Amino acid sequence: MEPSPSVGQSPAAAGARTRRILCVFPRYVPSFGTFEYAYPLTGGVRAFMPPQGLLVIASVLPKSWDVRFIDENMNPASAEDFAWADAVFVSGMHIQRRQMDDIRARAHALGKVVALGGPSVSACPEHYPHFDYLHIGELGDATDALIAILARDVSRPPGQVVLATKERRALSDFPVPAYELAQIDRYFLGSVQFSSGCPYTCEFCDIPGLYGRVPRLKSPAQVVAELDKLLACGVNGSVYFVDDNFVGNRRALRELLPHLVEWQKRNGYAVSLSCEATLNIARWPDILELMREAAFDTIFCGIETPEHDALKAMGKSQNITLPILDAVRLINRHGMEVVSGVILGLDTDSIDTGGRILDFLDQSNIPMATINLLQALPRTPLWDRLALENRLRDDDPERESNVDFILPYDDVLAMWKACMSKAYQPEALFARYEYQMRETRPNRAPRPRSRQRLSPSNIKKAATIVGKLFWKVGVRGDYRRVFWAFVLPRLVRGQIEPILSVGLVAHHLIMFARDACSGNGNASHYSAKTRKLQLEAPAE
Repeated sequence: MEPSPSVGQSPAAAGARTRRILCVFPRYVPSFGTFEYAYPLTGGVRAFMPPQGLLVIASVLPKSWDVRFIDENMNPASAEDFAWADAVFVSGMHIQRRQMDDIRARAHALGKVVALGGPSVSACPEHYPHFDYLHIGELGDATDALIAILARDVSRPPGQVVLATKERRALSDFPVPAYELAQIDRYFLGSVQFSSGCPYTCEFCDIPGLYGRVPRLKSPAQVVAELDKLLACGVNGSVYFVDDNFVGNRRALRELLPHLVEWQKRNGYAVSLSCEATLNIARWPDILELMREAAFDTIFCGIETPEHDALKAMGKSQNITLPILDAVRLINRHGMEVVSGVILGLDTDSIDTGGRILDFLDQSNIPMATINLLQALPRTPLWDRLALENRLRDDDPERESNVDFILPYDDVLAMWKACMSKAYQPEALFARYEYQMRETRPNRAPRPRSRQRLSPSNIKKAATIVGKLFWKVGVRGDYRRVFWAFVLPRLVRGQIEPILSVGLVAHHLIMFARDACSGNGNASHYSAKTRKLQLEAPAE
């Protein structure tokens, strides 16, 4: 093999010959946090969030190469798409394993070489024996080596070739993702990455093993450039920071946030922002205040459980540096709603755990809690411990979890269904949203009536969503009485934004919870159990 270009060198140095690269992102199994039930109410949204990984890879390919991107959450790649390509790139997470292999099989049927990268193959390369090239690890020297190989030869190799990154490209050298290749206006949210890695070592989490404990960072200028490009590509009204822990490096975050505030002012607060962070972000009110000024509306916090002994056992003591309810209220006082991750099936769970989770939701008034059964991921301390205890159950594809719980499996599953059913009864959910309307949203920084926010396209989108909500939920829905009790007072006062945001999310939560409790939805976002969710076609 010829020497590959060094990290940081232009990939064009790998060869000037034109290649046609098809980047295909696999379909997700529908999950609680990807809002599929909201899409038919939007008049155009087809998928949750653009994938950062493949779009970054598309940006680092030689400029002389022709690149196409297909997200199979919108439309499947066709035989014509595969026939066009010289090589196919695929990436995804564990939950997309079957779909990734299906893409590989379709490409191979037409004789195309296929390269696989991303978090799943980086953790478990042994799960993917039939791909031609495996890209293990992050963007770096393995990426450049793959480009150099394909520049010379796009025939399938006689055996699988594994390329592992030894020298990662610094995040500060990452290009802006190729958002222009994606249908950004068809996504529920936009996505941006500021940092990678997390300093904490929660037992169930694979982030430290995959990306390290010292967060690596992009510059504020890079983040602003990505936001500019998302806006130019027609992003819908919200952008999610996909960082493993947005507050992993507080000093860097304090440097970034004033740039986000200025960007929002310059662009008329065209979008709201959201992120994922540890709950101890509540300890730093100066950060929360800057986030408030930058129009962060939501923070996803992995609360996991309200039980302190369980948090200590899983290595998540950062959640109890402040009383959990106090931390949630401090975040609310800065105008941001908390979305909570919750796990059932922990070794410390008892038959009363489900009731305590429901009590916690009532006390915290967190509207959305993604309640999952515990799933052991490779390259985590949990996986290693359960393997030693012979408690991994990968032998039964119909199980909702690969963990052999301490409590009887059927009891844990019944507890999960009871939590989902009660937490997402329309009356209970809208009561929690009423609390947010009283106690959280009034604390948000005022947003200007700017030309960007009141653009003709935004007004058209809002009118479409309102019309569909009123028809599908307000006229035909079986929880219409609860819906109108929330909507009418705001409609009278001309408060359209909460009707849109709460109406869309609440409908998804209610409908998905019903499907999950009837056995049509996975009890873990990470479960490999195959589901096929048939959504109703939107009313004409």
